[in-house]
Amino acid sequence: MVEDPLATADCLQITREVGFDQLLTSGKPYTTACPLPFQADSVKTARDVTRTTLSGWGLSELSDDAALVVSELVTNAVRYAMYAQGRREITLLLMRVAPHVLLAVADPSDDVPTPKEPDFISENGRGLYIVETYSQCWGWDPLARGGKAVWALFRTEP
Repeated sequence: MVEDPLATADCLQITREVGFDQLLTSGKPYTTACPLPFQADSVKTARDVTRTTLSGWGLSELSDDAALVVSELVTNAVRYAMYAQGRREITLLLMRVAPHVLLAVADPSDDVPTPKEPDFISENGRGLYIVETYSQCWGWDPLARGGKAVWALFRTEP
């Protein structure tokens, strides 16, 4: 549920104006970008980077939920990017735009992320349900270079 639609719209407008492609490589002080290899242990690296970054920003209280969401986003990127042609790079982006933190994972796949009805017996298929449950909102944007950035937004203030 989006509690403050105007603040959320402002945060997302920044990503649309600047573009995820530039944010992924800009090195701005309010962003952390981390290239990840196309392998399963990138999930742990992404969790560690997320926790360290949030702690550095004084937002440790978001660490557990954000790490869980990042785990799901990176797992999906690794799983589905294997079918993409060419590049095999995944990039984690964390961006702080008060009162929000935006987490995004870019991958080379052009496939649209599609939530499934959660099947609590199956071992997979619940990733986007978890992302939706733990974040304020989520979505995806195409990248100019091909691929997409799947993002989740967290509110930093009550």
